[in-house]
Amino acid sequence: MSIDMQAQTPAQTPAEMQARAQEPAMPSSPASSTAGAGWTGAAADLAGDRAMFRVPWGKAMMWIFLLSDTFIFGSFLTGYMSVRISATTQWPNPSEVFALTIAGTHLPLILIAIMTFVLITSSGTMAMAVNFAYRHDRRRCAMLMMATAAFGALFVSMQAFEWSKLIAEGVRPWGNPMGSAQFGACFFMITGFHGMHVTAGVIYLLVVARRVRAGRYEGRGGAAGNYDIVEIAGLYWHFVDLVWVFIFALFYLW
Repeated sequence: MSIDMQAQTPAQTPAEMQARAQEPAMPSSPASSTAGAGWTGAAADLAGDRAMFRVPWGKAMMWIFLLSDTFIFGSFLTGYMSVRISATTQWPNPSEVFALTIAGTHLPLILIAIMTFVLITSSGTMAMAVNFAYRHDRRRCAMLMMATAAFGALFVSMQAFEWSKLIAEGVRPWGNPMGSAQFGACFFMITGFHGMHVTAGVIYLLVVARRVRAGRYEGRGGAAGNYDIVEIAGLYWHFVDLVWVFIFALFYLW
């Protein structure tokens, strides 16, 4: 008699088959999990216009711009401090240079204090505009953005008055009758560069506010709108406000 040496597989009960089906799947091989890894995968992601680090491209580009602008303002303020420390002649007293006489009362730095208050208030209205934008309240968002732009325009107007006052008193980028000649160059360069940023921000805010009010960023077919542009504009405006705090502390209070 021939004996069958092949082992016979025992039949599985329904309970065993159900338990086997519930067992976790084996992890995929390393080759399959790293199919899109490396420089080739990164190039494919970028070519497919995928967002990096889950941050919208517009917001990422704004952060990069603000970082580069930080280096520029930092260089200006560092150069100003170096010039002031190494000045061989008397540096003008900011409390006297930027003072105003109102109703016969001598008020030091009163205009600068008002300018700072206006700009910090505009930062608050901008934050509220971003909040209402993500609530899809287009009317309030647009109104607050226009209020922020109005505060910015008021700031630039007061800065223009400050410039005209100093120019009338003989302050120039190449000379200063009140003391050190470098004072005029540092003042006009730093405050002028910052004022240019505020002016650009006012125009930017007005354009975005008009588009928000017109429903430019609302989704189509009942889809949710995308108001990232309002937050991006807010990032720029908060940066401008923050830079002014450093200018105020180093140029007017020092």
